[in-house]
Amino acid sequence: MPMNNDGNNCNEKVCIQAKKVFDACVKQTTLQQITISVSDVNPTNPATPLRFVSAKSTTTKGIIENLVVERLTERPKYGRVQADIVVPMEVVYIDSNNEEGSGSGTVTVPVDVVMFLPEPSIIPYTIEASVSAVSPEGQYSQTQVIDGVTYYIFVINCCVTGILKVTMDVELIVPTYGYAVIPPCQEYTEEVCSGYFELPLFPGGRSTGGGNN
Repeated sequence: MPMNNDGNNCNEKVCIQAKKVFDACVKQTTLQQITISVSDVNPTNPATPLRFVSAKSTTTKGIIENLVVERLTERPKYGRVQADIVVPMEVVYIDSNNEEGSGSGTVTVPVDVVMFLPEPSIIPYTIEASVSAVSPEGQYSQTQVIDGVTYYIFVINCCVTGILKVTMDVELIVPTYGYAVIPPCQEYTEEVCSGYFELPLFPGGRSTGGGNN
């Protein structure tokens, strides 16, 4: 029978706060020749034209926009989820003065999927997304000034992974084995002679092993 840290039978129950995932699905896609508008560049005022180096997502949390959820009449426990997943990106480039710089932008991934939905309740569920994106290919297009903000336009190919989730913050009753036992930290020590003492005294001989033979 399972025992807790105090040697007692595991019959205690506790209430914990957690995020419950009711459903999740992953979408991986390649976005070809999409436009990304880059602003907040560092250093400022790069000399154009720019040479694209790379781009990648700056966070694992995607932004959900234009969300529409409709329950399916023929499958009442499921619904059609339509949304745009906005992925924050950092673009790295080299300007005409051979100086490296970077700026921020976003790419958008549309989704139209069927997902399991929890029954109606006072506490609402949430649609959220985890994301990762990388772009190894791209090229500078032009510079635009809109409402006083300068945007450097790139056309890129982007590989995107998005995990769409139906979640809710809940309180759960779970059995417990007691509190966790946390081991002490293992201090890092650099073994200067590691590998040296394991060498044999003579070629083809037995290693010393740090002791007497």
